[in-house]
Amino acid sequence: MALKGKLEIEIEVQTPASKFFNFFTKQLHHVQNITDHVHAGELHEGEDWHSVGSVKQWSYTVDGKAVKCKERIEVYDEANNIITFDLFEGDVMEQFKSFKMTLKVSDKVAGGGAVAKWIIEYEKLNGAIPDPKGYLDYVTYITKDADAHLLTA
Repeated sequence: MALKGKLEIEIEVQTPASKFFNFFTKQLHHVQNITDHVHAGELHEGEDWHSVGSVKQWSYTVDGKAVKCKERIEVYDEANNIITFDLFEGDVMEQFKSFKMTLKVSDKVAGGGAVAKWIIEYEKLNGAIPDPKGYLDYVTYITKDADAHLLTA
């Protein structure tokens, strides 16, 4: 079994790409208020929630289990609506040597709205660990909850 892997999912949203991306880059501290899948988040290191290198501590639910980790923004490309989060410490490191989640948001060609593409790249500690498919469900829930929130905001 391969230790390194990549999972991808594309989710259509009704919110325009720039507004949706802005939520995950400038308003991320609100995510715990709009979804049941994130229980708490707090700034752990850095001057603000949205700078490359700032560290946040999260508690959230994946596969029906409450987990915790720290996260930092590794890549922030506003021109192309791309952000990469590096997850480290906490529960995620019990199974993975590295774990990164990238969000790429692009406007749909026709009909309005956007497509949120999540890419999860990871390296397992050993071959007996299953692929983290529960994180695809997690980002789907977060994406849909953020879209619903932004449509009413």
